[in-house]
Amino acid sequence: MYTKEQEEIALREYERLGSIAAVIRRLGYPSESTLYRWYERKKAGLENRHGHTEESPTEMDHHCNTSGHPRHPSAEFKYEVIHRCFELGEDVEYVSREIGYSRMSIYVWRRKYLKYGMVGLMAKRKSIPREPLPQDHALPESEELENLRTQLQELQFEVDVLKETISVLKKDPGIDLTVLRNREKAVIIDALKGKYTLPALLSRFKMAKSSYYYQQAVMNKPDKYLSQRAQITSIFHENRGVYGYRRIYLALKRKGIMLSEKIIRRIMKEEKLVVLRSKKRKYSSYFGEITPEVENIILRDFHANQPYEKLLTDITEFALSNGKLYLSAMIDCFDGMVVGWTIGTRPNADLVNTMLDQVIADLPEGCHPIVHSDRGCHYRWPGWIERMNGAGLIRSMSKKGCSPDNAACEGFFGRLKNEMFYGRSWTGVSLDDFSREIDRYINWYNHKRIKLSLGGMSPIEYRHHLGFAA
Repeated sequence: MYTKEQEEIALREYERLGSIAAVIRRLGYPSESTLYRWYERKKAGLENRHGHTEESPTEMDHHCNTSGHPRHPSAEFKYEVIHRCFELGEDVEYVSREIGYSRMSIYVWRRKYLKYGMVGLMAKRKSIPREPLPQDHALPESEELENLRTQLQELQFEVDVLKETISVLKKDPGIDLTVLRNREKAVIIDALKGKYTLPALLSRFKMAKSSYYYQQAVMNKPDKYLSQRAQITSIFHENRGVYGYRRIYLALKRKGIMLSEKIIRRIMKEEKLVVLRSKKRKYSSYFGEITPEVENIILRDFHANQPYEKLLTDITEFALSNGKLYLSAMIDCFDGMVVGWTIGTRPNADLVNTMLDQVIADLPEGCHPIVHSDRGCHYRWPGWIERMNGAGLIRSMSKKGCSPDNAACEGFFGRLKNEMFYGRSWTGVSLDDFSREIDRYINWYNHKRIKLSLGGMSPIEYRHHLGFAA
């Protein structure tokens, strides 16, 4: 440490000689950096980093706690200083000289603000004028104020923790933080680490420091399922967003990619690949017992050993903004294939009769399947009965109001609406365009849609696999 006299001698020699090296050789002190610092300080007219000019210690102390330069400035003043330095980008050294407080003070204010907010900038001791106190005044309750300040900081800490828990993890506000998984705790701690110290956060979540850093390392690892993630997303969107994890598992397997169903479910959840579901009131065509009752031959046995052994039929309704469409379909119990369908704007006899004519025309020679339906009026009108009898088809009907008796056909309509109709906006779509969309879906259903019951094959693929002509 050099005296003031040594500093002045070194500066005079530097002004005379004009060389720092010459001064050091002549005097034997100080170092180059020290002499540079002395010279810069003299050139700026400053005695120290508080911004005071050459004054005696008594004069400096006199200016240290005045109304214009209090020992403990207000919280608003401190906030304005750190705002200028760390948000507006002003140089800390020059701001320090301007306000008359050291750079260390500015950094301390910033650290307290990041940890406690505006409360941390409040002075612990007020700047009170030094004067005799009246004898009748009680002492200030500084301990009580300190306790209140501590409680306020703790409450703010709790509020910030709960906010991040709701924002980051979407948890209920009443969640017990101790039951969170370590991975979830690490995510919240990362979100709050810029405002609070790591030890305080670890203590609040009752989490070991080693566990936190382990979770950090795990989360920073590269995703080993990155390519599979892209494949799963592609398969989901290519298939109208209707494939759940089981069908995606089979689709990946067909491509030679082996991945467990559990991992597929997790990836789908992370990528928000959700199959939309909705329930609507279905169309009813029951008009009463207008012809003699027909026996229920199927008796809910929807198993068939070969194509065109058992066929199921029904009608379903699609309500659009500009009208309604009706689909009449015939389902083969052998593999669920849609062997015939028609679409119209009215659920009349022509709708079902045209569909039946298509099916009869495609029947293999000598084939006389059982055709099962509900008790709707379309299947009891003369046109339907005449066509059935003419082709040698066997009629079967469900019990009144018993949809499980025709469950396989109802199931197809449910899948069609869940995978194509519900959860999508059809506003502005014409009836013709929607009719073509139904046609495209049924063709995709027959040729490409994977069925778990068929070993991961579509109905057409299954028939080819067994040697049946599709």
